[in-house]
Amino acid sequence: MPHLKGKVTAVFFAFLFLLTACNDTAYTPKPRGYFLVKFPERKYRTFDMPGYPYTFEYPAYANVVKDTSFFGEKPENPYWINIDFPSLNGKIYLSYKIIGTGNNFRKLADDAFKMTYKHTYKAAYIDENVIRTPNQVSGTFYEVGGNAASAKQFFATDSTRHFLRGALYFDVTPNADSLAPVYKFLEQDMWHMVETLRWR
Repeated sequence: MPHLKGKVTAVFFAFLFLLTACNDTAYTPKPRGYFLVKFPERKYRTFDMPGYPYTFEYPAYANVVKDTSFFGEKPENPYWINIDFPSLNGKIYLSYKIIGTGNNFRKLADDAFKMTYKHTYKAAYIDENVIRTPNQVSGTFYEVGGNAASAKQFFATDSTRHFLRGALYFDVTPNADSLAPVYKFLEQDMWHMVETLRWR
């Protein structure tokens, strides 16, 4: 009888252990997931509007839209445009300035630098890459790491007459992890625009 009583006690405790083990309420977080982005086939067409002081190739899956407002004010000349990517919810803002009185090259380059480095408080890093093409185009391409509002920016110039600044923005809250594939995809398009840029 004591032998049977010991077996019953052992079975009871084993059952109790299994019962409490099954009711474990410890939370295991799932890894964060992001939407899979399907990218369009990479093709380019030429922006070559009469009267504009520049021409370049831009993605066929984008639309060129004339910029009519700069922070609620009219742009200083009619050559400001946006490259809109409706399927990716992003836009490259292109602002053009004529180098001359009031807009000397050093001031414009400093302004582009300051506008990029305004993102420092959110940036993990800022890399500067030299732009130099056979088409008399030089400048700097900025890669801003972290959750900055604009992760890809550049300025391109001939340093005597033309100055073009570009900045990529998305209509979403900045998140470097979720936007990383889109940044990488559009960075190649931005470099293509710069490398095919010609002045008139």
